[in-house]
Amino acid sequence: MLEVNGLDVFYGASQILFGVDLKVEKSQTMALLGRNGAGKSTTFKAIAGIVPPRRGEVRLGGDVISGRKPYRIARAGIGFVPEDRQVFPEHTVEDNLLIGMKKGPNGESHWTLERIYDIFPILASMRTRMAGRLSGGEQQMLTIARTLMGNPEILLLDEPSEGLAPIIVQSIGELIKQLREMGVTILLAEQNMHFCLGIATHATVVDKGQIVYRDTIEGLRANDAIKQRYLAI
Repeated sequence: MLEVNGLDVFYGASQILFGVDLKVEKSQTMALLGRNGAGKSTTFKAIAGIVPPRRGEVRLGGDVISGRKPYRIARAGIGFVPEDRQVFPEHTVEDNLLIGMKKGPNGESHWTLERIYDIFPILASMRTRMAGRLSGGEQQMLTIARTLMGNPEILLLDEPSEGLAPIIVQSIGELIKQLREMGVTILLAEQNMHFCLGIATHATVVDKGQIVYRDTIEGLRANDAIKQRYLAI
């Protein structure tokens, strides 16, 4: 579904990513794990075209998408949920969803308002509320739902548990598991390893802008050396 090959990314003169390679198969939930500042968000921004890579390429379904404008990458099937949520605060929940509505790259219309409200019943009860009046957890659900309204091939979730109360983090985790069981392909950036252990199928660890480990989530769970070296706080 998604292949990242040899990505080098710079902010000005500072190199942030060093030859990053990543592969996500269809219907996988891949956790991109690493400490704060390891390069997770930069990897996502490079995939989405927000920070163009200086070297390397990104392929979606075999097609090279790196080098395109971010809106063209979105139309190709990349659904990006940023870590700071970015709802439209002066628009209602339903308006936010409609703003994100588009067909998939091959004309798919799997995600409709009706289906969104079925999967996100809390949003259905708030459809006329201004998005700026939602709690952090509610805004996180809204941004995920709004991105799904664009019928993406793959969903990129950047730090979905950050800054949320534990009970809300649990709700977000249950939602991601539900999406995984529905066959949604997900790439999930997190520094909260324990959150990912319960929802991901595979894991990739990034440290100082380089990929240092790849395995199934069960393999990571059993590898105390990797967890201690790269993921312990």
